[in-house]
Amino acid sequence: MSATERIVFVPFMWKQRGKVKVLEPGAPVACRTQEDALRWVDKIRIGRLTAAGGQAVKMTVDEDAGEYGEPVFLDSTGDVPAQNDA
Repeated sequence: MSATERIVFVPFMWKQRGKVKVLEPGAPVACRTQEDALRWVDKIRIGRLTAAGGQAVKMTVDEDAGEYGEPVFLDSTGDVPAQNDA
């Protein structure tokens, strides 16, 4: 199988861990197009989806070879990890 482009939306939520609140990713949503992923970001931005934040990301993936390209961050809103932390 050859490398394919994957586009995902990742929501983030604040979770209580003992006495500390931590930002955790939710289940990623596979998107068919960049526009689909950006719509998810917009839903958080306008308050139609409850989450602390979200990111739309694309990357090239070759699962057979176990190779994953560098992620390209398309857009984000709200509370999300810094790109070098993700």
